[in-house]
Amino acid sequence: MKEEAAAANEQQQKLTNIHILLHSLLNSTPHVQIFKGKWSQITTKLTTLQTRLSSDHHLPTAAHNHLSSDLLHSLSATCSAAASLAVVCYSPNPPAGKLKTQNDVDSISAKLDCHINDLDVLKKSDDFAQNAAVSVSSSLRESVRAETRELMTRLQIGSTESKNSALDSLLGLLQEDDKNVLIAVAQGIIPILVRLLDSSSSSEIKEKTVTAIAKISSVDSSKHVLLAEGLVLLNNLLRVLESGSVFAKEKSCIALRALSNSKENARAIGSRGGISSLLEICQQGTPNSQALAAGVLRNLAVFEEIKENFVEENAVYTLLGLCNSGTALAQENSIGCLCNLVRGDDDLKLFFAREGGIECVKNFWDSSPSVQSLEVAVQMVRTLATCPNIAEFLVANGFLNRVVGVLNCGVLGVRIAAVKSLYDLAYNNKTRKELGEMGCISFLVTMLDGKAIEEKEAAVKALSMIMNYVGNRRIFRKEEKGIVSVVQLLNPLVQNLEKKYLVSLLASLVHSKKCRKQMVAAGACVPLQKLVESDVEGAKKLFDSLERGKLWGVFGKR
Repeated sequence: MKEEAAAANEQQQKLTNIHILLHSLLNSTPHVQIFKGKWSQITTKLTTLQTRLSSDHHLPTAAHNHLSSDLLHSLSATCSAAASLAVVCYSPNPPAGKLKTQNDVDSISAKLDCHINDLDVLKKSDDFAQNAAVSVSSSLRESVRAETRELMTRLQIGSTESKNSALDSLLGLLQEDDKNVLIAVAQGIIPILVRLLDSSSSSEIKEKTVTAIAKISSVDSSKHVLLAEGLVLLNNLLRVLESGSVFAKEKSCIALRALSNSKENARAIGSRGGISSLLEICQQGTPNSQALAAGVLRNLAVFEEIKENFVEENAVYTLLGLCNSGTALAQENSIGCLCNLVRGDDDLKLFFAREGGIECVKNFWDSSPSVQSLEVAVQMVRTLATCPNIAEFLVANGFLNRVVGVLNCGVLGVRIAAVKSLYDLAYNNKTRKELGEMGCISFLVTMLDGKAIEEKEAAVKALSMIMNYVGNRRIFRKEEKGIVSVVQLLNPLVQNLEKKYLVSLLASLVHSKKCRKQMVAAGACVPLQKLVESDVEGAKKLFDSLERGKLWGVFGKR
């Protein structure tokens, strides 16, 4: 208690001395002979400080003794310097010259702005603390809130060392539990971190600030608050990519990956040289930073608007290099990026293939650590297969076996991508025959009963193509649930599925009397009638075939 009383007395003495200095300054500023406009502004700021420090607007002491003490010390030094400078400005020709004196006046004015801001921050923080104390519970959550508010105050005022220490404490808090991240975000930590990143000249503080932002970006429900910070945050993260430490660059990539999913941010990153910086990391960074940078590029390559930036930077060469030499994650992200990049551009697909891209995909596929990571490779095969020349090369290089081999895997995304690729890989009867012999038809029939509508439709499309080979129709007819599963999908209640592929599949089988009977028995005629009314391609011809079959069945009974 004695120590607290002594500290309070010491602080009160400092406050009294500052009031004396302020009073003296306000009396002396009217006598200056130069830079009167600037001194008028300084007078206004001194008056504001005097008001803030008056008894009615007391300086917070209870919650932030150490911060208040530091601020008073700094304010006292500024007031003393201002008093000396005012005396210098009594003369129209100051000894140090007008330019130097003007710089000194501007510096004092800026420091006073900082002091006013720091006082406001302390006052708001003290109000928070007092309000919390009224209804505070002893819960852990309230404890985290209180600690966060304390750290937020320390991050806004005080010395570099103080801010550095506060960042260490904040990082410990954020790493401890994702719930702490949500609490800190709700308290308003993100704008403070962004301002700190923008204003600090300390590389250590920048590194720790980016680390905190990266941690926040990893919690999905906090991403929208980061997105709201817009270009200020993006620009600072991109600066870290250019000139930060290796560790800071890695953290910047983590944050950028969370922010690069929107078209506006992708465009901003592309126009500010971000793609060049990321590709440089892919070439020269650490294994971990290479993988992270490729992950950001993978997001960016989705957007047509900035694909030209990739072409200008010769991104395909760099990414192919990473496919050959990077970690498994770096390879996965590189292939994913290249897949997004070449999609819809046959020239780029051919360039990718000529430069050894298919061999990269093959090697990654065969050494993939998990089925889940195979999704990008299967997606790439699917994308490349839409180009007939490349589809032929894929078949020649054993990709049919690879694709069929994952049709019954447990990862939905992999299955769907694999089935979609079959539609384009089955470009001729020779390939269709091979697929039938590999046993893919049974897998595809099973997928017709899958939960995801996208999986059902992909299976129907692939089957409609594979059934163009007559021998595969015999295999399909042996599938007990084949026709029934297809007919069930004709139901209008099954939406978001193009019915023309179902019609095509059934039409390929309608010449078989047994299949016609199965279709009719499964109730195909009613939904087909509606498809005829909707003018679905091939529906009328199939419907007529089934109706004739029913008629011949009646005659046959007689």
